Amino acid sequence: MRFHMKTPPLFILLLLLCQTTFSQKFNTTPITAENLNIDTIKNRIDRLNKKTPLDIFLSSDVEKLIKKYLKNRTDFYAKNKDKINLYFPMFEEQLQNRKIPLELKYLPIIESRLDPEAVSRVGATGLWQLMFYTGLENGLKLNSYIDERMDPLKSTIAATKYLEKLYKIHSDWNLALASYNAGPRTISKAIKRSGGYKNYWNLRPFLPRETANYIPSFIATMYILEYAEEHGIDIKKLPNTKPKTDTIYVKNQISFEHISSFLNISKEIIKQYNPSYIHEIIPGKNKNYITLPVKVVDSIISNEERLYAYSKSEFDKQEKPLPDLYSIDSKIIYKIKYGEFLGKIAKKFGVKVSDLKRWNNLKSDAVKENQKLIVFPKRIPKN
Repeated sequence: MRFHMKTPPLFILLLLLCQTTFSQKFNTTPITAENLNIDTIKNRIDRLNKKTPLDIFLSSDVEKLIKKYLKNRTDFYAKNKDKINLYFPMFEEQLQNRKIPLELKYLPIIESRLDPEAVSRVGATGLWQLMFYTGLENGLKLNSYIDERMDPLKSTIAATKYLEKLYKIHSDWNLALASYNAGPRTISKAIKRSGGYKNYWNLRPFLPRETANYIPSFIATMYILEYAEEHGIDIKKLPNTKPKTDTIYVKNQISFEHISSFLNISKEIIKQYNPSYIHEIIPGKNKNYITLPVKVVDSIISNEERLYAYSKSEFDKQEKPLPDLYSIDSKIIYKIKYGEFLGKIAKKFGVKVSDLKRWNNLKSDAVKENQKLIVFPKRIPKN
């Protein structure tokens, strides 16, 4: 028997209508740069603006960067979800301690792409890309063996101290962020050139290009990670499989290589927990510490005397002398190596050729291998 219906029954029409409504309401298709609904983005930015002390809105530059990052950076966020879930709780805790907006946890993504060993062309270092004197002024230890800008926790504490100082200068979080990028003097000069504007968005035309783009980049990053799930970006926290760690005081000079060989632990694991030791050597001076999995720390305590004796014997075997331990601006005597010249040495220590000549009473640029120079370093070379 065959039925022929010119008009569908009422229940079929209702069923189709319900399916359409359900599909529209619960559409799980990720929003990408191609299917971006700008009204949706604007509403979300407005919601973010209401919950943060930062002054944010969807400018044309922010919109362009959101589209750009959705095209170019979604893989980066997903691939780095381990780091995001490792570092963000630590960032949030330290920001909360100083009553700084928690959204500033996204800053290290802009600064270093969450690489604790990142070094910029101007020498800014670590997750928060702190300059040398900024690190010193905010409590970090920096010398020829140790650069605590590469220590995730210590650098975060220093960065939050610095952000707090910048906010006290400007009483505005957008300007504090701009100062973090360009320095407070640059922002103060821009305020004067603008005729007194103290709102970042009014001040933008008077800022260097990099700083003018800094806040839009931050907002775009913040938006995408706040709404990662809606954009199909998987940054969900994984089960915590990281071993518990402990910290132990180092009594005598020892290297990562010695700990690795003696206790049969990967040197990479030691480096992962202790990135601030430049030469992978822990000096036996000035109360230095090392962080390792609890089981390894227990082994060090149980075999402490034997471990230090082994380390000393290994150091004694080395033909190449260990790097000198010195601090910034301290006087050192540097022996010139084969192939080095004044320009290369000056760059190595962050000083001028004219400084080297003045300190050493040199009449010309001519130097030779094994010649000794007085140097007052302005930065720490890694080698």
